[in-house]
Amino acid sequence: MFKPTEAELEILKVLWQHGPSTVRFVNDILNSKKDVGYTTTLKFLQIMNEKGLTIRDTDHKTHVYKAVINEADTKNRMIDDFVNNVFHGSAMNMVMQTLGNQKISHEDINDLKSIIAIIENKNINKD
Repeated sequence: MFKPTEAELEILKVLWQHGPSTVRFVNDILNSKKDVGYTTTLKFLQIMNEKGLTIRDTDHKTHVYKAVINEADTKNRMIDDFVNNVFHGSAMNMVMQTLGNQKISHEDINDLKSIIAIIENKNINKD
């Protein structure tokens, strides 16, 4: 599976949030953040179609594209790549770096404790 580029990821976000969409719709959403030409959006979607990131619905007059790759799977793969490339595979190093660079609220700390408890329970049940 191809890893989406930054521009492709922006398009995928639109398709994940709104479902199958015309090129015009995707372009309008992208233009709300940054000036992007219609033909540029169309070309990206065509390339993404060739890569297997999207499919084009040929039942419509207009070009309607749908994301083929799952949002959660894509995020997980990208996070795994990031952790492996930047933190030598250590999720703990990434978390510690992130938490050390941010002001964290009591609510966030409580959320982290809940997540840790869930992870601990999953690990206990695996054994």
